Amino acid sequence: MAANVSSAPQGAAPATLPLLVDGASRPAAAAETAPVLEPATGRTVARVPLCGPADVDVAVRAAAAAFPGWRAIPVPDRVQVLFRYKALLEREQEALAASVSRENGKLLPDARGEVRRGIEVVDFACGMPTLAQGRTVEGIARGIDSHSWRVPVGVVAGICPFNFPAMIPLWMFPIAVAAGNTFVLKPSERTPSTGLRLAELFQEAGLPPGVLNVVHGGRDAVDALLDHPLVRAVSFVGSEGVARHVYARAAASGKRVQAMAGAKNHLLVLPDADLDLTVSAVMGSAFGAAGQRCLAGSVLVPVGGAAEPLLERLASEARATRVGDPFAADSAMGPVIREDSRARVRRYIEAGLAEGAALVVDGREAPAGGDGFFIGPTILDRVAADSALTREEIFGPLLATVRARSVEEAVALANRSRYGNAASIFTSSGKAAAYFRRNVEAGMIGVNVGVAAPMAFFPFAGWKSSFFGDLHATGEDAVRFYTETRVVMERWS
Repeated sequence: MAANVSSAPQGAAPATLPLLVDGASRPAAAAETAPVLEPATGRTVARVPLCGPADVDVAVRAAAAAFPGWRAIPVPDRVQVLFRYKALLEREQEALAASVSRENGKLLPDARGEVRRGIEVVDFACGMPTLAQGRTVEGIARGIDSHSWRVPVGVVAGICPFNFPAMIPLWMFPIAVAAGNTFVLKPSERTPSTGLRLAELFQEAGLPPGVLNVVHGGRDAVDALLDHPLVRAVSFVGSEGVARHVYARAAASGKRVQAMAGAKNHLLVLPDADLDLTVSAVMGSAFGAAGQRCLAGSVLVPVGGAAEPLLERLASEARATRVGDPFAADSAMGPVIREDSRARVRRYIEAGLAEGAALVVDGREAPAGGDGFFIGPTILDRVAADSALTREEIFGPLLATVRARSVEEAVALANRSRYGNAASIFTSSGKAAAYFRRNVEAGMIGVNVGVAAPMAFFPFAGWKSSFFGDLHATGEDAVRFYTETRVVMERWS
């Protein structure tokens, strides 16, 4: 069964998505299901099974059974499957982007970009014959040679969020599988169809049964993966609270963990910044994907005289932003994922106003057609530095403005955050940029760049409470995470 949630006839009962286990689609043993909603309309487009330990155990055991055979395949032959997979992803990228927009609500052009970024990780993983190379020292001692090898860890679980249903699974399983591991993927129960379709395409590319398996569900499925004794490593992306849970529970049972968590990204703007470039970048950072990404700029810090002209331009752009159908060519922002997300954004707006912040643009008043979960861009000015709006991840289209008198004060404001995912500065001053790069406490830095997203061959390098673990996703960090080092000492007479 192809995971196409748009294929059901109009008026028909939404289909329940299958699992993918040992190379075949199968119904879940779990009887409970949840609706998969289209954020732009609020209608149910599919149902997703809420798997528990029984379904997870079947998938993990299929992965464990497939591991010895897949590991034994030479790495150049393994990556031939990835080359075929990349070709299929490129063939299907428009359908995958439509699946992302339908289930997530982001604009179709944004969804196309997401799929493209995921394919770039497959590109990177195709280099595994080089990436997995070890090291050799001849004559490390008299008559003894020493080698280090990179070997796969075994069964890996990937637990994914709703906001990048194509890209984040592709951060995980292509690198893990190319390195010789087998994988159990749990997409978000809010956006499950895209991850399932990605796995189906990998099967079509010739991946052996059991190497990549898909289960669905919420916390019960997550905890079953974290507790399963055959799972050796866990990759996670999601909120800080769940990341802490995943890290603590999986690490307690001896698993490797990389848990990417929340963010509160600051955008510093100096008076000498290029205003046109800055306004465009800030709008994209704060309101792209309706603010539902962990690299979204959510705190604006204008320095000195930058505030008034910047806010005037941002207000004009935000008021002109058309919020609507993600498939419509004239839409500039889609809905948030669910009604509870929209309600959360509204609560933060009201809390900021109660604290004395000035309302520059009120997204609660943005018109939008249909019954979806729409809310417009909101900008608040003169937000208190210790406000919940500057401390907590809102995950919606709300930009809080805190003014600073100097770049040093602005950096100090950013560093007060418990998060350290990303931060950007907009300036024409190399000196100010250098101070910012050296002193801001974030793992991903933008200079005149609104979304400091690294390419696939660099790590997604969050700091502080934005990341729990030692080795990050993507890049060589991911290769090290999905492999163990074996050191061989040998002497021959």
